[in-house]
Parts: sequence; C-alpha cells; structure tokens
Amino acid sequence: MDRSQAFQLVGVGLRTPHLDYFEHNTTQVGWLEIHSENYFQTNSLEYQQLLAIREQVEISCHGIGLSLGSTSNVNPSHLQSLKQLIHEVQPFAVSDHLSWSEHGGHYFNDLLPLPYTEEALQLFCRNVLHVQDVIQRPLLIENPSSYLRFNHSTIPEWEFLAEVQRRTDCRLLLDLNNVHVSSFNHRYDTHQYLEAIDPSTVDEIHLAGFTRKQLEQGEIWIDTHSTRVSDEVWQLYLHWNRINKPVPTLIEWDLDIPSPQVLLEEAHKAIVILTDSACPQTLRSA
Repeated sequence: MDRSQAFQLVGVGLRTPHLDYFEHNTTQVGWLEIHSENYFQTNSLEYQQLLAIREQVEISCHGIGLSLGSTSNVNPSHLQSLKQLIHEVQPFAVSDHLSWSEHGGHYFNDLLPLPYTEEALQLFCRNVLHVQDVIQRPLLIENPSSYLRFNHSTIPEWEFLAEVQRRTDCRLLLDLNNVHVSSFNHRYDTHQYLEAIDPSTVDEIHLAGFTRKQLEQGEIWIDTHSTRVSDEVWQLYLHWNRINKPVPTLIEWDLDIPSPQVLLEEAHKAIVILTDSACPQTLRSA
C-alpha cells in the first residue's frame, strides 16, 4: 500500500477543542470521527462547524448512548436524533458499543458490561436489529474494555461478539486497546481473542492509550483515552495488518486532550505501519 492510500485510511477523533483547527485544516487527516450525541442539537454552533467540515472530509459517527445491551427497547427519541444526524452528515460508518448505559430511564456515564449469556445475546441482537432497521444501514459494534465479569457469564466475550455479528449482519469495530486492557484485567490471551474474530467482518479499528492504576487488590488497567497509544497496542496493530486487509483506523483521545499535532503524530505512526506492515522496524522509525 502506498502512503496516499494509507493516509486516507487513518483518522482522528474530532473533539470540541479541535473544531476550529480541523475546520481549516482538513487536508491534514484522512477522516474524522464524531461522538454522535454531541451533534443532536442542530441549532448549535458546533453542528454548523461539523457541516462545514463534512464538506471537506469524510466523517464517522461513533455513538455512546444507544445502550444496546439494555433490557428495554432503544430510546425512540435518541434513535430518531441519530437517524437525522446520519441523514445530514452521511457518515461512512455508524458505530456503538457492546455495552449498556441506561435502565428505567436513568442514564449512566459509563459503558457498562453485559453478562455474556444466551438471554443477553438475544436482547442485544434484538436492539441491534431494531436500530439497523430504523437507520437502514449496518451498525459497527465495538468490543468494550471491562474491569469486572459476571459469575454467570457462559460465553467468552469474543464468541459473544462474533455471534452478535452472525445473527444481525452488523459489522465490527475492533478496538485493539480494549482487547489489550481487558486481556490484562481478566487474564486471557490477547491473540486468542483476535484469532476468534473473522477479519472479513471488521470495518474499523480503534487505537488509544490507557492508564495503569494500583488498587489494594492489585494493578488494573483503565481505558482512559488520555495518553499516546502504547507500544504493545502498536505491536498488536502491526500484527493484525500483517495478516489482514487494512481497514479505516482511528486514533482515539478523549481526556487530557492534546494539541491536534499530537494526534496527527499518532496518526502518522499508523500510516507508516499500513504503508509497510511487513517490516517490524517500521514502528521504531515512525
């Protein structure tokens, strides 16, 4: 793959502090990702800036509020706002998470884990199918980072995720940082997880940084999206691209947001890997 092709595949998250910059510098990046819920207010200045940016560069919509794992149906008002945003922006991808964040009308700030059971699988697939029917396109479902597991889970996460895809014809958003973080927290093998994922179902990859935290019970890794991508995650990305077809890749950074130049430096590392992923030394020279 030549550099221009790799450049078009790599994007960064479009966060509010960077709206002004990317409104005037869209040629610096292949594409941009928004958090869908931040643009439901169509009379806001941020929404108008988004429309101006969209005229110059491709956008993906990444949701955090569908709560696809809830026992209740997806909030119809939320879903209609998402449908309207998709109509106006025409994103190349629409994604959300293998998680839940709402119960009985109460919304939580976290993406909470599911029990991986047949009952939860049926509920999750029901909600994915409903959303896809409304928006008339496949959703990308992202694997979560997690810090606890339910004792009554009977299905490994990677099998649960793959079965969601088979039952709903959704697509997958593979977050390699989440795989890395969760594999440490739950002591499973990272490569076992990746080998269980059919690469033909993966339409996007996320890369981000994480934080190590010491608790009384021991060390835990937290998916904070507040630092540069770790060397270990870059190596996972290199490994994945050595054996699979490249897909759009996002540098995700949501807390302690740095200058746009730092994001673009991280994007450059991904571009280098995509340009020549067969060379182990590419990361060190990026």
